[in-house]
Amino acid sequence: MIIDADCHNIVPDISCLMPYMDAHWQEYFSNSRFNGPIDASYPAGAETSFRPGTDQTAATTLADIQQNVIEPLNADIVILNCTYEVESLHNPDMAATCARAVNRWQAEHWLEQDGRLRGSIVVPSKVPAMAAAEIDYWGKHPGFSQVFLPVRSQHLYGTRNFWPVLEAAVRNDLTICIHYGGASGYPSTPTGWPSWHVEEYVGMAQVFQSQIINLIVEGVFAQFPSLKIVLAEGGWTWLPSLMWRLDKEWKGLRYEIPWVKTFPSDLIRQHMRLTLQPIDAPPNSEQLLQTLEQLGSDEMILFSSDYPHWHDPADLLLDGVTSEQKSKIMGLNAKAFYGF
Repeated sequence: MIIDADCHNIVPDISCLMPYMDAHWQEYFSNSRFNGPIDASYPAGAETSFRPGTDQTAATTLADIQQNVIEPLNADIVILNCTYEVESLHNPDMAATCARAVNRWQAEHWLEQDGRLRGSIVVPSKVPAMAAAEIDYWGKHPGFSQVFLPVRSQHLYGTRNFWPVLEAAVRNDLTICIHYGGASGYPSTPTGWPSWHVEEYVGMAQVFQSQIINLIVEGVFAQFPSLKIVLAEGGWTWLPSLMWRLDKEWKGLRYEIPWVKTFPSDLIRQHMRLTLQPIDAPPNSEQLLQTLEQLGSDEMILFSSDYPHWHDPADLLLDGVTSEQKSKIMGLNAKAFYGF
């Protein structure tokens, strides 16, 4: 079994979504000439929007995914993450309208056209009650398998005000996918805005770490024992050292958080998974395999193409693992975690 846990479809322009909005919002967008939320993930002409040496761009049609991802991989399931940044909108009603339109567009043009596709529910995450309502609306649709949340957020996702979203995901048996990026209006570092893209790109790993720490210490896994989190496109080789430090500090400070009754590393292994790409790889495969071993589990990594992005070749890891481990990474881990 081959499951691609992170592949990207994009909204070509706002006109694609207009048929899925009511008359008020159609008129509003038309009269105001508003082009929709910030959409900086795949800028036209940028190298990051293409596969190297090809003309393959982020998928705007079902055929793009079928020809460039499903068929080359012979994939059984491909999970789509549409990075339509509704969180960049400050009008909550507009954000909710855009989120609903994106999800309707995904359902009709993608998920209901090819049974090998699964979708991620786009939600107006700045207003947790609205986000929870959107999850409940789509929760029983067989094509959606998870809720999409950008890792850069207005509030850390473990805080109490965000629990309605986590509760809605659990209620509908959906995974939460915390994905690279986001346009929350807040800087990506704790001490202000970076000057260059490379700073933000490298530093995004610390944003993922902040979310992990917060989810653990706020006690969300005690409150929601069946909650499942996938951390997508944020790397994973940094995780062992984070788990070691969390465990060490928990030993001395656990009186602060008595609801965390076991090692944080155990909670991470039980409730969290990470996508394969990008691999922040050490110089050779032997050291990379040591990092995999340091995770303490070969069930935590989910294969991902991250189409159309291209990172370090997955073979650096896959050629060194056992056949059983390779089968797990390529599909069985995702099958078990998502319950496909």
